[in-house]
Amino acid sequence: MTEQLNRDHVFYRNPRKRYPTAVKGEGIYIYDDRGKQYIDGSGGAVVVSIGHGVPEIREAMLNQASQIAFTHGTHFTTRAAVDLAERLAAMAPAGIERVYYLSGGSEAVETAVKMARQYQVDRGKPSKFKVISRWTSYHGNTLGALSLSGHTGRRRYYQPLIQHTPHIAPAYCYRCPLGRSPESCQLECAEELEKAILYEGPDSVSAFIAEPVVGATAGALVPKQGYFRRIREICDAYDVLLIVDEVMTGIGRTGKNFGIDHWDVVPDLIVCAKGLAGGYSPLFCVLATEAIHRTIKEGTGFFIHGHTYAQNPLSCAIGLAVLEYIERHGLVERSRDMGRHLLEELKTLEDMPIVGDVRGLGLFAGIELVRDKAAKTPFAPGLKVHAQVAASAFDKGLIVYPGSGGADGVHGDHLLIAPPFIIDRDQIGELTGILRESLEEVSRQVDCSPASTEA
Repeated sequence: MTEQLNRDHVFYRNPRKRYPTAVKGEGIYIYDDRGKQYIDGSGGAVVVSIGHGVPEIREAMLNQASQIAFTHGTHFTTRAAVDLAERLAAMAPAGIERVYYLSGGSEAVETAVKMARQYQVDRGKPSKFKVISRWTSYHGNTLGALSLSGHTGRRRYYQPLIQHTPHIAPAYCYRCPLGRSPESCQLECAEELEKAILYEGPDSVSAFIAEPVVGATAGALVPKQGYFRRIREICDAYDVLLIVDEVMTGIGRTGKNFGIDHWDVVPDLIVCAKGLAGGYSPLFCVLATEAIHRTIKEGTGFFIHGHTYAQNPLSCAIGLAVLEYIERHGLVERSRDMGRHLLEELKTLEDMPIVGDVRGLGLFAGIELVRDKAAKTPFAPGLKVHAQVAASAFDKGLIVYPGSGGADGVHGDHLLIAPPFIIDRDQIGELTGILRESLEEVSRQVDCSPASTEA
């Protein structure tokens, strides 16, 4: 099987890995060509929100394709694009009223950065160009988005190619980079933004970008209450735009429409969202305030940017159908309620020596793995413990999203759990049971004792 897969013409992300052939998706499950069933416990890469194989989405797809599948955004608008934008504006925080469509997360992040830059130029502030981000963050794999990301493992090969951008400490309560405990915390990690703006020069800083809940690079880091309110205050004080990267958290994943909604903060730009089309089509967007739109409209007169498949009617129709399905079935509320149950179940794993922390918000949860629980000591990177656990779970019929480098950019192992919103209590129990088996299996193969030494 491995030889057959490696001898085809696909350039796989991991050429050494055996990939089974998926042939069907239904509900929270994926089936391969041998009939094996997998729980999609991570929604792919935190994409699948409403589940696989939903008939209503297939019908919307076919209906739009039978009319027109593609128009270029410089030539036409379409009813699908207009209706989807109207629905997104209604879901977004007050003041967010304009939607710019894209077809990938990295390009959406870079679009937000370029939109912020053009806004600054068109309002007569051409010196403002820098974008501050955070370490232990992930904003995409294109060179511009990678420069904003704060993950050493993803950046190191391309370091000579990426632009230097300023980064600040993350809101990482389990491993506070500033040495605070939850009891002593005074939101010093938020205050780091003000320091960075002053060091860089307020007249040079255009925007600050952050994930409301950090996903891929650390596994569902939820900031302390008040963090984003303080970030918003600092941005306002220094005339800096706030960009929230909701590629993973947007459209119900955390139990609200957008992750930032948990803190009643209105950003200037929202990058959205894998869950927007639920995996049925590549569809992303940037949501902007009317003030940004008006400034560009009255300034340059057009946004100097664009991608070929942006605003295509087929993807927009699919996205609209997904949002209608979410609303009709109350899936944002379900994500909230099932998310609470998921977190309760996952926290039962904290009795295991290998599990250092369990955290999350909605159906977006993370498990941090440690060698020494008391000291929070991570495993040696070469062991790839996150990958071992994920591989064990996969063999047992569960897909999770493994990650590394959260502790310091190199050390640290975690798992991200983000199943479709339709998951039920019994299925959460099955998911947790498989995870326990996999964690026990890997724990027997690696040393979880305080006396062990790193390789």
